Amino acid sequence: MTPSPSQDKGPLLRVQDLTVAYGPIQAVKGVTFEVPQGQVTCLLGPNGAGKTTTLYALAGILRPLQGHIEFLGHDITGSAPGRIVRSGIVLVPENRLVFPEMTVLENLLAGAYVRPGGIKEDLERVMELFPALKQRLGQVAGTLSGGEQQMLVIGRALMARPRLLMLDEPSLGLAPLVIEGIYQVLRHLNSEGTTILLVEQTLHLARELGHRFYVMVTGRIVYEGGQQELSREDVIRRAYLGVDNGQ
Repeated sequence: MTPSPSQDKGPLLRVQDLTVAYGPIQAVKGVTFEVPQGQVTCLLGPNGAGKTTTLYALAGILRPLQGHIEFLGHDITGSAPGRIVRSGIVLVPENRLVFPEMTVLENLLAGAYVRPGGIKEDLERVMELFPALKQRLGQVAGTLSGGEQQMLVIGRALMARPRLLMLDEPSLGLAPLVIEGIYQVLRHLNSEGTTILLVEQTLHLARELGHRFYVMVTGRIVYEGGQQELSREDVIRRAYLGVDNGQ
């Protein structure tokens, strides 16, 4: 696991009493958590727990019913997605949402639309992180393998120079060797100072990368803690699996 950065930094992101609904159904119910600067914070939990909905609210894709989202000391609650990206928050969505009819290079350049300058240097950095993309810059993105598409969407996000990189299930549907390569890149990014908010179902992957963990069940956070607490079997049974010790 990446060594934990200095603990004297304040939180980069504060989320307080966040509630998000799809029509009459509340998918996120009064969620409160913080993302410290320079660390990897993980949202864990089963399908339907509200993890993706939380990220969508943070990215401005969904508007909260109530609550506050504070980033770098500024209230960004309900801000438009473009403003969120310009502020420094970038989402890598699940299911590898590339622009399938555009080339790899065009996809990467699309990630830099919010800022001028430095694009060549950032392209070179993405190529260093993901050498497999370098040979495919002119290839249509929809023809890439699943692993290459995941590399591409992460690279596209990096082109926006995020202060907070949010990733939704980056391991979903990928082969173990591909997953290991992607998580090595995430470790490297974090070691360089990139703050990460990671949604993950695969517990051992999150434990290897994360510093702080929140477990969501049916729209609520039912557990928060660090590496040591998460390793306790009773915590996993009660919080992550929703099982009491007596069962």
